[in-house]
Amino acid sequence: MTVFKKELRAGAAGFGVWTAVIGGLMAVCVGLYPSMEGSMGDMSALFADMGDFSAAFGLDKLQFGTIMGFYGTECGNILGLGGAFFAALTAMGLLAGEEGGHTAEFLLTHPVSRVRVAAEKLAALTVMILALNLICLACGTGSILAIGEEAAWGDLMKYHAALALMQLEIGGICFGLSSLLRRSSYGLAMGLAAGLYFLGIIINMDAGLEPLGFVTPCYYADAARIFAGEDLTGPAAVGCALGVLGAGFGLWRFGRKDIAA
Repeated sequence: MTVFKKELRAGAAGFGVWTAVIGGLMAVCVGLYPSMEGSMGDMSALFADMGDFSAAFGLDKLQFGTIMGFYGTECGNILGLGGAFFAALTAMGLLAGEEGGHTAEFLLTHPVSRVRVAAEKLAALTVMILALNLICLACGTGSILAIGEEAAWGDLMKYHAALALMQLEIGGICFGLSSLLRRSSYGLAMGLAAGLYFLGIIINMDAGLEPLGFVTPCYYADAARIFAGEDLTGPAAVGCALGVLGAGFGLWRFGRKDIAA
């Protein structure tokens, strides 16, 4: 597990920064809720009546004046978008980074197969994504308890599980893309994550585009749909399959790739 440990050490600084920023912002947002609660009723009615803007962010379905609606809108977007960027950027550098940094020549001379090297890198990515989500879950739920609010904990756990699955899917896809590149392309990683996020917004604005929900993980990780009790099993299963296929492709491709010096 040498490569696994090395990747965890190499990614520790970035992981710490992303986790601290995302978890801290979530805690701050929840902490602001009591001071804003008195005016939430008027704000909720206002946001729900803003046409396409309301639909884009699910404000026509979420009750923004409740802790669940507020959490899904504010904290969910912070963890959803921030976690997606973290997963995409981290995954994109795992395989391409070895070739771009000219460290592959050293790594691949050791008595360990390429597939094992890639698999340990993938395992490290999975651990970091899950750890980030667990810490952010603790920050979010701990903050709710700290301000004395009651939440629908079952729906909240489903929401966080969907966000974690979304990030794992994006990570798996970017891991597969990384195996095709000669050097890390962080612009591509951020563009992919942002594109999937905005595709989710576009789907919210036009019900006729809902079949595209099977393309973007932001569809099944949408707080408005989860809290409304919609059945998102199909899109989530497809998203899981896409993530696994991306990761599997990365393992297969890296094992057969012609590594440039």
